[in-house]
Amino acid sequence: MVRSGRNSTTSKSLILSLHNKEYEQFLSLLKQHVAQIEFLPAVETVGLDSIYAHDPVKFTPKGAIILKSGKELRQPEAEAFKQFLQEKEIPILGELIGDARADGGDLVWLDDRTLLVGWGYRTNDAAIQQLKELTNDFVDEFIVVPLPHGRGESECLHLMSIISLVDADLAVVYSKLMPVFLRQLLMKRGIQLIEVPDEEYDLLGCNVLALEPRVCVMVSGNPYTRRKLLEAGAIVYEYEGNEISYLGTTDMPDMPCGPYLKMEEDYLCSKTRLSNYQERLISTV
Repeated sequence: MVRSGRNSTTSKSLILSLHNKEYEQFLSLLKQHVAQIEFLPAVETVGLDSIYAHDPVKFTPKGAIILKSGKELRQPEAEAFKQFLQEKEIPILGELIGDARADGGDLVWLDDRTLLVGWGYRTNDAAIQQLKELTNDFVDEFIVVPLPHGRGESECLHLMSIISLVDADLAVVYSKLMPVFLRQLLMKRGIQLIEVPDEEYDLLGCNVLALEPRVCVMVSGNPYTRRKLLEAGAIVYEYEGNEISYLGTTDMPDMPCGPYLKMEEDYLCSKTRLSNYQERLISTV
């Protein structure tokens, strides 16, 4: 499914213009709800995937956990993020070592003391064990969620691909890829589920970023999911994310960042974490 008319003849200058326009629109929405935004500096050791700044680190009440991506090309991002946090004097709780592999997209705070951890191609057993040990003092329920094979090992399928919490009692989900026990757990806890239809799941309808309880941002072009969020009492902002979000999940190559891309920098919200909401600002949807 293609969202734009970009083709092999589209000029780099036009693509850059589209990138920057979407980026500025997205950033302007964040600024309405985030008091302080920090930018990760450009470094030569990372590639275009580094615009998804949620994956190299997980923030907890006790400090950051430096992860190690299940995608080898993304592993240098962890060291770059670690150096940034050290320069900003942001506490680091620990980091994954050895064969442990995990992406931040597989780690979801269900509440302040319940952590969901996706087990799949990007997050392995060794990482799950280390994460459990690192969070043992402040996590009461550490719940491992087996992820499906989906469209194959090369697909970027995370736990956050199938669930986005918008409030303590509201979540956007794609139940077709969700284990039965997880769906039942959510409903048992009184969480209202907004089911994303197939056609909107393919357009990132399930990737919703909560800025604060019931205030969220999503990629435009998902009218059913947007309407259901509004009916549930949420405030919904949209941005045109074809270049910086949608194409990044489909045909974006693994390549070094070039100087022509403004997205060499990404944002980090250093504001005090508000449960699931401010912590998830370490992301570009």
